[in-house]
Amino acid sequence: MTQRFEGRVALVTGGASGIGAATVRRLASEGARVMVADRDEALGKEIAAELGERGAFHQVDVSQLDQVEEMVQSTVDQFGRLDVLFNNAGIGAFGETPDLDPDTWHQVIAVDLHSIFYGCRAAIPHLRAAGGGAIVNTASISGVGGDYGFAAYTAAKGAVINYTRTLAIDHARENIRVNAVSPGAIDTALSKTLITQPDILEDYLASIPIGRVGQAEEIAGVVAFLASDDASYLTGQNIVVDGGLTCHTGQPNFTSHIRRLQRDSSSE
Repeated sequence: MTQRFEGRVALVTGGASGIGAATVRRLASEGARVMVADRDEALGKEIAAELGERGAFHQVDVSQLDQVEEMVQSTVDQFGRLDVLFNNAGIGAFGETPDLDPDTWHQVIAVDLHSIFYGCRAAIPHLRAAGGGAIVNTASISGVGGDYGFAAYTAAKGAVINYTRTLAIDHARENIRVNAVSPGAIDTALSKTLITQPDILEDYLASIPIGRVGQAEEIAGVVAFLASDDASYLTGQNIVVDGGLTCHTGQPNFTSHIRRLQRDSSSE
């Protein structure tokens, strides 16, 4: 494994599980010192302990401005600098607009969108002090298009993508690059309730050209690339990682239907 992050410090929110934990491990394996930030103290400390002196844990509720500011300052106090911020923490909620509790709407927006503003606002002065750096925001394919019954989530993730673009152009001349990653169906605890339902999984597998759900490590690899100097001329982009799911229009699979008709015709 190359050491692209030797001497650098990364902060990962939602770092105790799923994509966050996979990214923590990936960045550390490439030389970074990493602050694992999460609400789950037990899991967070466990992940940080894996890293030895390269890791530390900070408990945080990213929907709270003061806690996010404290998290960023704690990272700098612990490791002396900040080079990479991965705004990854997020939640989802199901509900069509007439049935959606306003408190649920506000909580999803707070965790999935406001937290990114809070994190960037606190981190950018430290990235400036380090001579530049990289920010990666977790969006979603649900921010690229609409999804049935996910009003709050799609609204938040769509906003994350456009906010990422504005951050990128505002801070490009300061050598701060900002990009987003939009996962599709990924095998994490957050999506377990969906992808473990046989009928939903069947629909997914029929729609994903690669034919399987993704793994957290596959998103972590993309995040590591975006945060590294290998992506030095890449900013303001939303990288979709979904096995090809959003490549097609949503129309029927004409090829499979034509092949079925051909088989039926040849058997006559």
